[in-house]
Amino acid sequence: MKKIVFGITGLTLGGAERVLVDIANALCEHYDITILTLYGGGAFEKEVSKRVHLQSIYPQEREKMNKIQKYKISLSLLIPFLREKMYKRWIKGKYDVEVAFLEGPMTWLFSSPSSSKKIVWIHNDIKAVFGTGHKAKLKNKMNKKMYEHYHDLVFVSQDNLEKFKEAYPENKSQKHVIYNYINKEVVLEKAGKGNAKEIKEDLPSFVQVSRLTEQKAVERLVDVHKRLIDEKYSHRIYIVGDGPLREKVEQKIKEHHVEDTFILLGAKKNPYPYMKKADYFLLASYYEGYPMVLLEAKILQKPILITDTAAREVLTNYDQGLIVTNDKAGIYEGMKEFLTHTKKRGRKKEFSNEEIIEEIKELLGD
Repeated sequence: MKKIVFGITGLTLGGAERVLVDIANALCEHYDITILTLYGGGAFEKEVSKRVHLQSIYPQEREKMNKIQKYKISLSLLIPFLREKMYKRWIKGKYDVEVAFLEGPMTWLFSSPSSSKKIVWIHNDIKAVFGTGHKAKLKNKMNKKMYEHYHDLVFVSQDNLEKFKEAYPENKSQKHVIYNYINKEVVLEKAGKGNAKEIKEDLPSFVQVSRLTEQKAVERLVDVHKRLIDEKYSHRIYIVGDGPLREKVEQKIKEHHVEDTFILLGAKKNPYPYMKKADYFLLASYYEGYPMVLLEAKILQKPILITDTAAREVLTNYDQGLIVTNDKAGIYEGMKEFLTHTKKRGRKKEFSNEEIIEEIKELLGD
């Protein structure tokens, strides 16, 4: 049986992490699968099949480490000699195929030379994910070199592939687009657990499931919400998720005096009852890859509003989706349309993406 290792920073609550768990669980009947995380303790570790080997280079969660520990780990990944030493200990010679499943640390680690087939998964717009400034330039320079060591690059959207080509036009690796896989039955089962009592039914409700980061654009969403409330378009927005910008978002909510209608629910191990109960699903990001939450919202057959990012590919042929311009004006007009017109529902289609597992098996080989 072919031995495959998937590397990821950690199995914390997140879209790429959810995808990897579902893929590993689906493939473990055909391959000897290992998930190697840089940090342990992630919430999704409990959902990994017992047939999948789970290992962590550092058993502790990153958030529980002090600055010195984090700094030492960063150096061990950035300095070639130390990175090679870590690679030899944990990976080299143990697997037929090595798959780095997310941009950043594990992509750098898995790029170390070996005779194994090397694959990397790219989940975001590579031109946007590292931001701007001096550090971003260094990361981009480093990534350019790292990606050249991989036989195959997998992108979760056609848009992400095109952005990568713009960023690194000289890269000669084989390139593929494989959309994210999700286990539909897991979503439906979890959606039936819990009552999401925080979501009140007296007003139309939008829910966004995301981290509170710059990418997810929650701050500008507060501004749009305030404008709609001032114009008497009554509704509530619920954000399921947490992150480094929580205090800034809370401050903006207070400044706009919308504490009763813009609700931060924090991270939830099971967000699906909230998605199921809300009237509409919202994702107002500045940029995206192929967001798992949109697949989940489609499985739950929710009307979906998104900004125009690579995520548009998720809504192809989905008649309950609305894509708006990626600015406050577009979000405002889209939300107003949902609030003033009942979004026409077409014939509901059975969600299926089992063919994606076959595409991955073809990539990994027999």
